Amino acid sequence: MKRIIWFVAVNIAVLVTVTAIVAALGLDRYLGAYGLSLGGLLTLSAVFGFGGAFVSLALSKWFAIRSMGVRLIDVPHSSIESRVLTAVADHARRLRLGMPAVGIFESQQLNAFATGARRNHALVAVSSALAEVMDSEQLEAVLGHEMTHVANGDMITLGLLQGVLNTFVIFLARVIGSAIDGLVGGRRDDGGQRGIFYFLIVIALEILFGVLATLIVMAFSRHREYRADAGGAALAGTQSMIGALRTLQRDAGAQLPSQLRAFGIHGEAPGGVLRRLFMSHPPIEDRIAALEQGRLGG
Repeated sequence: MKRIIWFVAVNIAVLVTVTAIVAALGLDRYLGAYGLSLGGLLTLSAVFGFGGAFVSLALSKWFAIRSMGVRLIDVPHSSIESRVLTAVADHARRLRLGMPAVGIFESQQLNAFATGARRNHALVAVSSALAEVMDSEQLEAVLGHEMTHVANGDMITLGLLQGVLNTFVIFLARVIGSAIDGLVGGRRDDGGQRGIFYFLIVIALEILFGVLATLIVMAFSRHREYRADAGGAALAGTQSMIGALRTLQRDAGAQLPSQLRAFGIHGEAPGGVLRRLFMSHPPIEDRIAALEQGRLGG
């Protein structure tokens, strides 16, 4: 919780600083020509920017259960279900977390994910193929990886980061769009209506800033995967975590819905340099190398 409070405080300070810089540069006068104010625009941007991210996070468990057909395990009815439930319970105890909801979703590909808006009310699920293929040590490592995500509050932090970046995208696109429109079309001191040129500029800037925001989010996502691998190694043993990753390496990976893709243990297949910048997960060979060399990140 302390880490999240600091994260929010730092980003509020950044937003305030950006607002002050915009005002110092005199860009706010262009907003005034459209009847907008810096404070009002920033508030509106934050409502829309954080709103979507937090709604998605709040509904993540519900969405995951229904979209993936997750079968929750209350009382195990097979040795596989017992292994999964026991491993998660042990990790939760060692990490001092509340017991998450635990489930299995039917898939012939290997994957697992954790999601949820709160550390002590999360959901951890594995594919049926992963639970069947991996031995006990590898399964414990995978579940340790997912429980480390929960312990680190990665889902919450990712939501906060996305919310801050969404706010910047909305805010800066309109500030800069107003300035460009004002410079090209003349200042609209008469309160003239915004024309099609203004809206085209804003749309173009939102696309550009949205791409840049995605790069930042994906870079953070890749970093947290290294940290989760290190957590899985600490809970189940480094060789078990490496063995689990090598098993995942031989599989194409279950294609989770886009809302859950960043939360799965198995990411996209690596491609060229540009593609790697937009990947939510580092290549598995890089993750294995990081564990072998005792590095937290790549």
